[in-house]
Amino acid sequence: MASSTLRQWMRDVSPYLLLLVTISTLGPLQFGFHIAELNAPQDVISCRTVKPSVSSRLSAAFSALTSLSSSKSAAAADPTFPVCIPMNDAQFAVVSSMFTLGGLIGALAGGPISSTRGRLFAMRLTGLFFAFGSALLTLGTSITVMAIGRIFAGVGAGAATVIVPIYISEVAPPRERGTFGAMTQVSINVGILGTQTLGYFLSTESTWRWIFSVGIIIAVLQFFGLLVIPESPAWLATHKNVSQAKRTLQRIRGKHYDIEEETAFWGSGATSPEEEALLDDPSATLVGSNLRRESISSKTSGKSNSHLGFFEIVRDAQYHPALVAAMGVMCAQQLCGINSIIMYSVSLLKDLLPINSAVLTIIISAINLVTTIACSPLPDKLGRKTCLLLSIFGQGTSALALALSILFEAKIISALAVLFFVAFFAVGLGPVPFILASEMVGPEAVGAVQSCCLGANYLATFLVAQFFPIINLALNERFGGAGWVYFIFTGLAVLCGLFVMWRVPETKGKKDADEVWGRTRRLD
Repeated sequence: MASSTLRQWMRDVSPYLLLLVTISTLGPLQFGFHIAELNAPQDVISCRTVKPSVSSRLSAAFSALTSLSSSKSAAAADPTFPVCIPMNDAQFAVVSSMFTLGGLIGALAGGPISSTRGRLFAMRLTGLFFAFGSALLTLGTSITVMAIGRIFAGVGAGAATVIVPIYISEVAPPRERGTFGAMTQVSINVGILGTQTLGYFLSTESTWRWIFSVGIIIAVLQFFGLLVIPESPAWLATHKNVSQAKRTLQRIRGKHYDIEEETAFWGSGATSPEEEALLDDPSATLVGSNLRRESISSKTSGKSNSHLGFFEIVRDAQYHPALVAAMGVMCAQQLCGINSIIMYSVSLLKDLLPINSAVLTIIISAINLVTTIACSPLPDKLGRKTCLLLSIFGQGTSALALALSILFEAKIISALAVLFFVAFFAVGLGPVPFILASEMVGPEAVGAVQSCCLGANYLATFLVAQFFPIINLALNERFGGAGWVYFIFTGLAVLCGLFVMWRVPETKGKKDADEVWGRTRRLD
């Protein structure tokens, strides 16, 4: 059984497709990189600690490679680039949360731009935002500059996490969309692990800026990589002509792959000269492409522009169940508390656990990555909804165990609870929310719905990033001890689980949005 599945996967997946996915996921990778970049060097950047390198020999070697002599003394003496930027907890929380503000802007803008100008154009635009934001963070000398840099990086991240899942779902083989959909979360975890590892070795007075400069390098690689990959075939079929879309899809699948089933709804008469001429006519192009997966929403998809905007999907009651379900799952991803570990684990777990908190953070990130890769086939095997419920139950249980173990100073249990907390996130809440939006609505609404979902996600991320340290401190001072905030995350997990049970449909194995919602398809 496993060997036949592997053979099927090798038939469906071409080396060129793997290249497209690798390059496109550099966007979500930078989301992970930037969301965790302030974690390890927090105390050094904010002037709370003059911290020597965790590996003095590696730091000395690094300094020797990057400076001819006395780099630390020069850095300390250079007023242009101070060795740290004084910040209290509230100011640091503002700088950290500015990333989610930028992410909200990028998420809301990313969908419409990718629908009108193309997935490829929008992804290239995110590379520019990533590069500029990383440059500001590298050269930042004040709270204001650091906050602006985080906003620009956030805009790129927000747009990337909207556009890339759509692009991957449109280039991936139908049977493998769940697996490839998980690559968004895998790449995010690669970015998190990368920045946590860099932070472990470079969180010193003279080297913390190098963490941010790596972001510039990744952004440049992403931008030039996007110059060699094609536009999404589905977007081409909708906006330009079906024949070009078919040529692109055939190139992605391989010359011996039969694409007829995938392109059956791209305009039934695309091969005839008369209808090819109609497709080349701007007034008729979108009419022909609207036949693709025609749903009960014919009244909207029959318009000259088959892509709906935010206000159109909000006004149309047909899209309300999908909008509520997809936005709710995106909020659940954050409200169950994953970023309380990803963004604040070093300061949160310091003095609470039996090992160095920075080392534990790297272990957490590695487990998150390995578990996400290992669990990537599960949405296609167990179903999207089942994976979500398993993930929420596991995180809620782990949050309760973490709260109790921190409260009663059971350090080993605390460490295990953190590891299980992250591992259960990878089972469902990590990858599945990025898949659902494109499966619960038709192609005419996926851009707008994905933007709304990521907007909700970033709003929830902002709430966690901004208020988690404040609420955590207030609860600890009010009740004494630590760990009380994880009782809140336990309660939120219960509410999120009930929401998924009642409002989120199973999309595994469903051909289109009509089948997901049990609607009757009509073509008039």
